[in-house]
Amino acid sequence: MPDLIALPGVIYGPSISFDPIRTRSTSRMLGRRTETMLRGTPYWVATYAASKLTTDEVSLFDAFNMLASDGGVFAGYDPHRPRPIAYAGAPLAGVKAGGGAFNGDAVLQAITNPKTIVVNGLPAGFTLSVGDYVEVRKSPLVRSLHRITAPATANGVGVVTLSIRFALDTQTFAAGNTVHFEKSACIMEMDEGSFSLPKSWPVSNVQFTATELFFS
Repeated sequence: MPDLIALPGVIYGPSISFDPIRTRSTSRMLGRRTETMLRGTPYWVATYAASKLTTDEVSLFDAFNMLASDGGVFAGYDPHRPRPIAYAGAPLAGVKAGGGAFNGDAVLQAITNPKTIVVNGLPAGFTLSVGDYVEVRKSPLVRSLHRITAPATANGVGVVTLSIRFALDTQTFAAGNTVHFEKSACIMEMDEGSFSLPKSWPVSNVQFTATELFFS
């Protein structure tokens, strides 16, 4: 298994991208007929960029590049939406409905079907909006990242049913896995040759792209 390395904790942007790839083949045939076939498992791709880096921040990216170029992988997330939009201002906090501190971590209670999951261990009234991210995690290197497709609110005992895109792989993930709403992530590998960090004084800019990897 590869080493899990840390994505440097800087302010990313103003321009980044974090999007899914849904591989498909479309055939346009005689008689105005069209057939589309979806292929393979959807996966995430990202472009990370940060500007006006300090000398200390440049050193973080130097170290990250060395480790990533030697096979290290990282937990990639969307810096523009690191937590549910209703709580955008600060890292998730509060108290779970069943007691105990809440930091964005919860539990997969059940899989109703591959696109519908039940999550518990949330604060009562925890609010989720269309487009929010949710991560299901079996282990540090086995994660599945999804977006929520319908608004949902946790009930009084901290349970919520979520509709998600894309389908969860039920051969890999199961009830009892953890669920994460703070910096929901998938495992990514930096694309070869994409890292750019021109050294300039007094500040520098960095950019690189990355693609999701699957482990099971």
